[in-house]
Amino acid sequence: MRTTANDPVDAVLAVGLKDLWYPICPSEFVAERPVSLRRLGKKFVLWREANGTLHALEDHCPHRGAPLSMGIAMGDRIACGYHGVQVRFDGVVMSVPGSPGCKLEGAKATRSYHVTEACGAIFLFNASSDIAEPPPLQLPEELTSPEYSNFLCYTEWKGDYRYVLDNVMDPMHGTFLHKQSHSMAEGDNTASFGIRETDIGFIFEKEGQRDVNFDWTEWADTGLHWMRLAIPYPKTGGPGGSFYIVGSYTPIVDNIAAVFHWRCRKLTGWQKDTWRFLYRNRLEARHWNVLEQDRAVLEVMEPDANQREMLYQHDMGIVRLRRHMRNLAKEQLAKEEAAQESKSAKAA
Repeated sequence: MRTTANDPVDAVLAVGLKDLWYPICPSEFVAERPVSLRRLGKKFVLWREANGTLHALEDHCPHRGAPLSMGIAMGDRIACGYHGVQVRFDGVVMSVPGSPGCKLEGAKATRSYHVTEACGAIFLFNASSDIAEPPPLQLPEELTSPEYSNFLCYTEWKGDYRYVLDNVMDPMHGTFLHKQSHSMAEGDNTASFGIRETDIGFIFEKEGQRDVNFDWTEWADTGLHWMRLAIPYPKTGGPGGSFYIVGSYTPIVDNIAAVFHWRCRKLTGWQKDTWRFLYRNRLEARHWNVLEQDRAVLEVMEPDANQREMLYQHDMGIVRLRRHMRNLAKEQLAKEEAAQESKSAKAA
């Protein structure tokens, strides 16, 4: 995605807004050995204690800057592989083996980050500064209620995460790009759309058609930005109602996005077991094929595609979301500027 040169708002959005939760990887990516991950314009090291407790630090030793991920996990701390400096999960240097008692010992010299796990993924709070406690991670009911069952679908796409947001906030592409799929062949090929406000965001929906095709998308902010949509299932899809997809998207580096989709269905008991069996044995491959159609289009879009658009009524949702994201970025910049001015005034 090509953005406007020297635009501070674009620069903020390119690496993800701060003070939000983001899914950063599937849970199975991290075991007891340190793992390095680039996300959100930063490089993190993650590891687990033997009891499964998860930790995240900036992947940077405060001594000489070597990646802590090349070191050795020692329970709640990592020993840097370069000189053995031990950094605890909260960023405090606990030991400098080559120079005991030096001023580095006891200093909080590395950024630490709050992490938690839910629904098969690791979530990181992208704090603008060190905080004792992050806000709670609030997920939609499809991922928290026992009335739903879900599968995490994780992939990485060669494209800006904002193109992924645009794609999901565009229900009409389902009618054309996915018309050969098992769930999006029905309904009208034309539509008018409206926007409906909610307490946590908005819904972009077709007027006069519901539960026929990919007919609506919801965008929500609960301290995590997520999107939700529903697609009706044919009878061959087994018991249960519509197929829900909850998505959340995280920038990895420039023009690479971490794409999280939870595929959900409302059912319990034997129906839940039946659907999970059908999903693994028959339905999952079909859903991957649909997702591949999205990836194939987004990855070959020219870098300046978003600069040469001629949008129409079906794109009101995209326009609304882009404008909202830019406003959030402007608010973040204003807070950062105010904090810097306050810091300078205290130093004067």
